Amino acid sequence: MKYFMGAMIGIGLMFVGVGANADTLTFQFNNPSFSGQGYSNHVLAIEQLQYQRKQELKDEAEAAQREAEREAANTTLAKFLNNVESRIYANISKNLVDSMFEDNGATSGSADIEGANIYWVKDVTAGTITVQITEADGGYTELVVPLTGFGF
Repeated sequence: MKYFMGAMIGIGLMFVGVGANADTLTFQFNNPSFSGQGYSNHVLAIEQLQYQRKQELKDEAEAAQREAEREAANTTLAKFLNNVESRIYANISKNLVDSMFEDNGATSGSADIEGANIYWVKDVTAGTITVQITEADGGYTELVVPLTGFGF
């Protein structure tokens, strides 16, 4: 019994030596939208993601538009029309140049092409031909071409 009492006292002392510690429980939201902690960074991150997504959609739409334009320009009919247009303009420019350099031809002439006016004057005494191209907006380009010295 002596041992039993000693054991009981020992066990009792063990419980007395252990103290209970407690703290108040507090609840905090982890989401910055609710807690306010780091809210500005959270909003900036969301805004950046939205901007990037809108930009990606815009870039994809522009790429699709460019692809459609390329496909339309690469059809056989589009190539044919482009070639015909080039040959027509080449023929017009050839006729214009032939009339400029004819010995017994006119000394001036003009042509209107898509809103632009092409006017030329041959100055036999100076030995030059002056070509002035006036665009629809009023801007112009002037070329002065010598009549001789080409060697052909």
